[in-house]
Amino acid sequence: MDAIAEIAPALETAAVPVVKTDLDLTVGNHGLIVVDEVHGFCTVGRGPLAPTVPNPQIERMIAETERLAGVIGPKLVFRDSHPPGQAEPPYPEHCVRGTGDDELVDALAFLEERSDALVMPKDCISGVIGGMRPDGSNVVFDWAKRTGIDSIVVVGICTDICVLGVVLPLLSARTRGFLGGVKDIVVHEPACATYDLPLAVARSLDLPDSAAHPQEDFHRMGLLIMQNQGAIITG
Repeated sequence: MDAIAEIAPALETAAVPVVKTDLDLTVGNHGLIVVDEVHGFCTVGRGPLAPTVPNPQIERMIAETERLAGVIGPKLVFRDSHPPGQAEPPYPEHCVRGTGDDELVDALAFLEERSDALVMPKDCISGVIGGMRPDGSNVVFDWAKRTGIDSIVVVGICTDICVLGVVLPLLSARTRGFLGGVKDIVVHEPACATYDLPLAVARSLDLPDSAAHPQEDFHRMGLLIMQNQGAIITG
Protein backbone atom coordinates (compact mmCIF):
# COMPACT_ATOMS: atom_id res chain seq x y z
CA MET A 1 0.00 0.00 0.00
CA ASP A 2 2.87 2.38 0.76
CA ALA A 3 4.29 1.85 -2.73
CA ILE A 4 0.92 2.59 -4.32
CA ALA A 5 0.57 5.74 -2.22
CA GLU A 6 4.00 6.89 -3.39
CA ILE A 7 3.28 6.49 -7.11
CA ALA A 8 -0.32 7.77 -7.03
CA PRO A 9 0.65 11.46 -7.40
CA ALA A 10 2.80 10.63 -10.42
CA LEU A 11 -0.07 8.69 -12.00
CA GLU A 12 -2.40 11.62 -11.45
CA THR A 13 0.06 14.03 -13.05
CA ALA A 14 0.45 11.71 -16.02
CA ALA A 15 -3.32 11.43 -16.61
CA VAL A 16 -4.27 11.83 -20.24
CA PRO A 17 -5.75 15.30 -20.77
CA VAL A 18 -8.84 16.23 -22.72
CA VAL A 19 -7.26 18.45 -25.37
CA LYS A 20 -9.59 21.25 -26.44
CA THR A 21 -9.17 22.99 -29.76
CA ASP A 22 -9.91 26.70 -30.00
CA LEU A 23 -12.43 26.73 -32.84
CA ASP A 24 -14.90 29.51 -33.61
CA LEU A 25 -18.14 27.64 -34.23
CA THR A 26 -19.95 30.82 -35.29
CA VAL A 27 -18.12 30.83 -38.62
CA GLY A 28 -17.66 28.06 -41.13
CA ASN A 29 -19.86 25.54 -42.88
CA HIS A 30 -20.95 23.51 -39.84
CA GLY A 31 -23.94 21.30 -39.20
CA LEU A 32 -25.20 20.65 -35.67
CA ILE A 33 -26.33 17.30 -34.29
CA VAL A 34 -28.24 17.53 -31.00
CA VAL A 35 -28.46 14.23 -29.13
CA ASP A 36 -31.39 13.41 -26.85
CA GLU A 37 -31.89 16.65 -24.93
CA VAL A 38 -35.33 15.45 -23.85
CA HIS A 39 -37.24 15.62 -20.59
CA GLY A 40 -36.56 11.97 -19.76
CA PHE A 41 -32.83 12.65 -19.50
CA CYS A 42 -32.74 16.31 -18.50
CA THR A 43 -35.76 17.44 -16.48
CA VAL A 44 -35.91 16.74 -12.75
CA GLY A 45 -38.25 13.90 -11.89
CA ARG A 46 -39.15 12.95 -15.46
CA GLY A 47 -38.37 9.24 -15.34
CA PRO A 48 -35.78 6.79 -14.01
CA LEU A 49 -32.87 8.27 -15.99
CA ALA A 50 -33.71 11.93 -15.30
CA PRO A 51 -31.92 13.92 -12.59
CA THR A 52 -33.51 13.89 -9.15
CA VAL A 53 -32.25 17.39 -8.37
CA PRO A 54 -31.17 20.28 -10.63
CA ASN A 55 -27.87 19.37 -12.28
CA PRO A 56 -25.44 22.16 -13.27
CA GLN A 57 -23.75 20.13 -16.00
CA ILE A 58 -27.08 19.40 -17.68
CA GLU A 59 -28.26 23.00 -17.28
CA ARG A 60 -25.03 24.24 -18.88
CA MET A 61 -25.47 21.78 -21.75
CA ILE A 62 -28.99 23.01 -22.55
CA ALA A 63 -27.99 26.68 -22.43
CA GLU A 64 -24.96 26.11 -24.67
CA THR A 65 -26.97 23.99 -27.11
CA GLU A 66 -29.57 26.75 -27.37
CA ARG A 67 -26.80 29.23 -28.14
CA LEU A 68 -25.22 27.04 -30.82
CA ALA A 69 -28.60 26.35 -32.42
CA GLY A 70 -28.85 30.08 -33.04
CA VAL A 71 -25.52 30.36 -34.85
CA ILE A 72 -25.16 27.05 -36.71
CA GLY A 73 -27.40 26.52 -39.72
CA PRO A 74 -28.40 22.94 -40.56
CA LYS A 75 -29.47 20.95 -37.51
CA LEU A 76 -30.26 17.26 -37.00
CA VAL A 77 -32.02 16.69 -33.68
CA PHE A 78 -32.34 13.23 -32.13
CA ARG A 79 -35.12 12.52 -29.63
CA ASP A 80 -34.82 9.30 -27.64
CA SER A 81 -38.32 7.83 -28.01
CA HIS A 82 -39.30 4.25 -27.20
CA PRO A 83 -42.54 2.32 -27.64
CA PRO A 84 -44.00 1.07 -24.35
CA GLY A 85 -42.33 -2.12 -23.18
CA GLN A 86 -39.28 -1.91 -25.45
CA ALA A 87 -36.23 -3.34 -23.68
CA GLU A 88 -32.89 -1.53 -23.92
CA PRO A 89 -30.63 -3.34 -21.42
CA PRO A 90 -29.05 -2.43 -19.08
CA TYR A 91 -31.33 0.60 -18.74
CA PRO A 92 -34.85 0.69 -17.30
CA GLU A 93 -37.76 1.69 -19.50
CA HIS A 94 -37.37 5.39 -20.34
CA CYS A 95 -38.43 8.16 -22.72
CA VAL A 96 -41.64 6.30 -23.53
CA ARG A 97 -43.80 7.61 -26.34
CA GLY A 98 -46.97 9.26 -25.13
CA THR A 99 -45.57 10.26 -21.74
CA GLY A 100 -43.94 13.50 -22.91
CA ASP A 101 -40.60 12.31 -21.53
CA ASP A 102 -39.40 11.83 -25.12
CA GLU A 103 -40.06 15.46 -26.05
CA LEU A 104 -37.36 18.12 -26.28
CA VAL A 105 -36.76 20.19 -23.15
CA ASP A 106 -38.66 23.45 -23.06
CA ALA A 107 -35.65 25.62 -23.97
CA LEU A 108 -35.12 23.63 -27.20
CA ALA A 109 -38.73 22.91 -28.15
CA PHE A 110 -38.50 25.67 -30.78
CA LEU A 111 -36.34 23.35 -32.88
CA GLU A 112 -39.46 21.34 -33.73
CA GLU A 113 -40.69 24.32 -35.76
CA ARG A 114 -37.44 25.40 -37.41
CA SER A 115 -37.18 24.90 -41.16
CA ASP A 116 -33.42 24.34 -40.81
CA ALA A 117 -33.86 21.54 -38.25
CA LEU A 118 -34.68 17.89 -38.94
CA VAL A 119 -36.04 16.22 -35.80
CA MET A 120 -35.63 12.43 -35.73
CA PRO A 121 -37.03 10.18 -32.97
CA LYS A 122 -34.79 7.19 -32.27
CA ASP A 123 -35.26 4.03 -30.22
CA CYS A 124 -31.68 2.89 -29.73
CA ILE A 125 -28.41 4.26 -28.32
CA SER A 126 -26.88 5.35 -31.62
CA GLY A 127 -28.68 7.91 -33.74
CA VAL A 128 -26.66 6.73 -36.72
CA ILE A 129 -28.06 3.21 -36.36
CA GLY A 130 -31.46 4.70 -35.55
CA GLY A 131 -31.28 6.53 -38.88
CA MET A 132 -31.14 3.32 -40.93
CA ARG A 133 -34.11 2.92 -43.28
CA PRO A 134 -35.51 -0.44 -44.40
CA ASP A 135 -33.98 0.05 -47.86
CA GLY A 136 -30.50 0.44 -46.36
CA SER A 137 -30.26 4.20 -46.80
CA ASN A 138 -29.51 6.40 -43.81
CA VAL A 139 -31.16 9.60 -42.57
CA VAL A 140 -27.93 10.92 -41.05
CA PHE A 141 -25.78 10.30 -44.12
CA ASP A 142 -28.39 11.83 -46.42
CA TRP A 143 -28.71 14.91 -44.19
CA ALA A 144 -24.95 15.49 -44.21
CA LYS A 145 -24.74 15.18 -47.99
CA ARG A 146 -27.88 17.20 -48.73
CA THR A 147 -26.84 20.17 -46.58
CA GLY A 148 -23.33 20.35 -48.07
CA ILE A 149 -21.66 20.87 -44.70
CA ASP A 150 -17.94 20.26 -44.20
CA SER A 151 -17.98 19.63 -40.43
CA ILE A 152 -20.44 18.22 -37.91
CA VAL A 153 -20.67 19.58 -34.36
CA VAL A 154 -22.16 17.05 -31.94
CA VAL A 155 -23.71 17.99 -28.58
CA GLY A 156 -26.06 16.36 -26.11
CA ILE A 157 -26.53 13.67 -23.51
CA CYS A 158 -25.05 11.30 -22.46
CA THR A 159 -21.44 12.12 -23.34
CA ASP A 160 -20.27 8.54 -22.81
CA ILE A 161 -23.35 6.74 -24.17
CA CYS A 162 -25.55 8.27 -26.89
CA VAL A 163 -23.14 11.08 -27.88
CA LEU A 164 -20.31 8.56 -28.08
CA GLY A 165 -22.66 6.23 -29.96
CA VAL A 166 -23.15 8.91 -32.62
CA VAL A 167 -19.59 10.21 -32.88
CA LEU A 168 -17.77 6.92 -33.39
CA PRO A 169 -19.94 5.76 -36.33
CA LEU A 170 -19.67 9.25 -37.84
CA LEU A 171 -15.88 9.01 -37.77
CA SER A 172 -16.02 5.72 -39.66
CA ALA A 173 -18.67 7.05 -42.04
CA ARG A 174 -16.45 10.03 -42.81
CA THR A 175 -13.58 7.68 -43.66
CA ARG A 176 -15.84 5.70 -45.99
CA GLY A 177 -17.11 8.85 -47.71
CA PHE A 178 -20.71 8.37 -46.55
CA LEU A 179 -20.99 11.97 -45.27
CA GLY A 180 -20.30 13.82 -48.50
CA GLY A 181 -17.75 16.60 -47.97
CA VAL A 182 -17.62 16.35 -44.17
CA LYS A 183 -14.01 16.51 -43.00
CA ASP A 184 -14.26 17.08 -39.23
CA ILE A 185 -16.37 15.63 -36.43
CA VAL A 186 -16.41 18.10 -33.53
CA VAL A 187 -17.65 17.51 -29.96
CA HIS A 188 -18.41 20.74 -28.10
CA GLU A 189 -17.77 19.82 -24.47
CA PRO A 190 -19.78 22.58 -22.72
CA ALA A 191 -22.87 21.40 -24.61
CA CYS A 192 -22.48 17.78 -23.49
CA ALA A 193 -23.47 16.13 -20.22
CA THR A 194 -24.11 12.76 -18.63
CA TYR A 195 -26.01 11.44 -15.64
CA ASP A 196 -24.74 11.13 -12.07
CA LEU A 197 -24.98 7.90 -10.05
CA PRO A 198 -22.18 7.74 -7.47
CA LEU A 199 -21.12 4.33 -6.15
CA ALA A 200 -22.58 4.98 -2.70
CA VAL A 201 -25.95 5.88 -4.21
CA ALA A 202 -25.94 2.79 -6.46
CA ARG A 203 -25.30 0.60 -3.40
CA SER A 204 -28.03 2.34 -1.42
CA LEU A 205 -30.44 1.41 -4.22
CA ASP A 206 -29.26 -2.22 -4.11
CA LEU A 207 -27.76 -1.89 -7.56
CA PRO A 208 -24.57 -3.75 -8.50
CA ASP A 209 -21.32 -1.80 -8.29
CA SER A 210 -21.13 -1.97 -12.09
CA ALA A 211 -24.16 0.34 -12.25
CA ALA A 212 -22.23 3.20 -10.61
CA HIS A 213 -21.77 6.17 -12.92
CA PRO A 214 -20.09 9.20 -11.30
CA GLN A 215 -20.84 12.08 -13.62
CA GLU A 216 -17.49 13.82 -14.02
CA ASP A 217 -15.55 10.57 -14.44
CA PHE A 218 -17.79 9.21 -17.19
CA HIS A 219 -18.16 12.59 -18.92
CA ARG A 220 -14.37 12.81 -19.13
CA MET A 221 -14.06 9.16 -20.17
CA GLY A 222 -16.44 9.70 -23.08
CA LEU A 223 -14.52 12.76 -24.23
CA LEU A 224 -11.20 10.90 -24.06
CA ILE A 225 -12.50 7.97 -26.13
CA MET A 226 -13.88 10.30 -28.81
CA GLN A 227 -10.69 12.36 -28.80
CA ASN A 228 -8.58 9.22 -29.16
CA GLN A 229 -10.64 8.10 -32.16
CA GLY A 230 -10.14 11.40 -33.99
CA ALA A 231 -12.94 13.73 -32.91
CA ILE A 232 -12.04 17.38 -32.29
CA ILE A 233 -12.99 18.52 -28.79
CA THR A 234 -13.89 22.19 -28.38
CA GLY A 235 -14.93 24.36 -25.45
